Amino acid sequence: MNERILCTQWLRRIQRKGKVNMGASTSANKNTSGETDAKIIVEELILKARKAMAEIQNYSQDQANTLVQAVAWAIYRQDHAEELARISVQDTGLGNVKDKITKNKRKTFGTLRDLLAPEAKSVGIIKVDEAIGITEIAKPVGVIAAAVPSTNPGATPANVTMMGLKGRNAVIIAPSPKGASTTVKLLEYIHAELAKVGAPLDLVQSLPMPVSKELTTELMKQADMVTVTGSANNVRAGQTCGTPNACVSAGNVVTIVDASANLQDAAHKIMLSKTFDNATSCSSDNALVIEAAIYEQMIEALKKEGGYKCTVAEKEQMQKAMWDENGKRRGKTTAKDAGVMAQEAGLTNPAAQKASFFMVEETGVGKGYPFSGEKIALVLTLYKAGDFDEALELTKRILNHAGRGHSCGLHTTNEEHIQRIGLEMEVCRLLINQIQCFGNGGSFNNGLNFTLSMGGGTWAGNNIKDNLSYQHFIQTTKVSRLIPEVIPEEEELFGSYWAKYGRS
Repeated sequence: MNERILCTQWLRRIQRKGKVNMGASTSANKNTSGETDAKIIVEELILKARKAMAEIQNYSQDQANTLVQAVAWAIYRQDHAEELARISVQDTGLGNVKDKITKNKRKTFGTLRDLLAPEAKSVGIIKVDEAIGITEIAKPVGVIAAAVPSTNPGATPANVTMMGLKGRNAVIIAPSPKGASTTVKLLEYIHAELAKVGAPLDLVQSLPMPVSKELTTELMKQADMVTVTGSANNVRAGQTCGTPNACVSAGNVVTIVDASANLQDAAHKIMLSKTFDNATSCSSDNALVIEAAIYEQMIEALKKEGGYKCTVAEKEQMQKAMWDENGKRRGKTTAKDAGVMAQEAGLTNPAAQKASFFMVEETGVGKGYPFSGEKIALVLTLYKAGDFDEALELTKRILNHAGRGHSCGLHTTNEEHIQRIGLEMEVCRLLINQIQCFGNGGSFNNGLNFTLSMGGGTWAGNNIKDNLSYQHFIQTTKVSRLIPEVIPEEEELFGSYWAKYGRS
């Protein structure tokens, strides 16, 4: 349906209900008092988004790409990347400024590369197959509700917005309460760039502060498409809101190090993955399963990379610092610097106080073993496996407890092991000899597309299995033309079956 007609219908609907003063602004400090107020506020945001979409419905591919570039530059610009990183760490207390800057720039740059690729078509006729008489025409999915996490309040909304605008959609961001200030600043930067290119500013909006659960829930109901990157509870809300969704899975990356691996290379890459942005990434290594033959050597290699292996007593101290008596994760040790972790856990060993990350040995998996799950902390759980067969089974157990569908890794030089883990492991991403937190969400040295949001397929209860991309935010009309009729002979289709089992 024509977007202008849609906008008119929404306007009439709202005016008939008498719920919205169309002259009123949705200011950043507007307060909400309940579901009715939330519905009114979101209806106004949706209406503005539809009006903005109507203004760009005839944009060409080049014009859509310009929108993508505008959003990318809004966060990639060095002073903007730095300011967003500073606000994020200041207000959320998660991660560190240096790595947040890197994330803001690297993820944006990589996504921009993907979205500007010649084959990345999202407007009008995107494919013609004369042999089968099919012409494919791309169209927007509509208004996208994008719920984003406090761990990445700058990079994730920018990333999703780039993908959404690629398909000529409008995006309304639902930030986490802690990360809302970062999103407000990002929106300011984005609007400045959209103004430069003459695009309607309401293509990109955010829920007003203070952000509430009622507002986010209402946005999910009223939008045309929902994507949620964040906690399991938020993802569950997105997947059960009744709106088509591209929500993503929780991580708990398990990496196997087999006896053939280059231990120094593996240790260095695991350290980089574990420590980046204080392990805020869902792709950060959470557990290592190490073959017994190289277990002690691997630990020594990790120590040389700044790792500190906790004693049994220190492990207990770390556990108390990370989880309360009810098993709830403590914020004071979530995505904090290693020095803070050591202090909170009461680790007095000078080596622990100087460590870059911590290692704890574990044998159990499940609810009674909190270190077997996702931690979002500079703590790496170590498991010893007798051989590769045992390593595979142990990895499956850990992922079945938490992280199934998301990803795992393998450090090896054994091709047979690569094939086996690829065939057996129920994950959507398997990285071989890579830095997990950099490679899972796309890298310049692998073939995965850049993203901060990764689906886990049905293994994780998700609708999507891939790295989130612009393709999740377009829909297509397939125009079918008549082609010469070709009907196969029965022998072609049943011949091999008849030969084995007969026709009776």
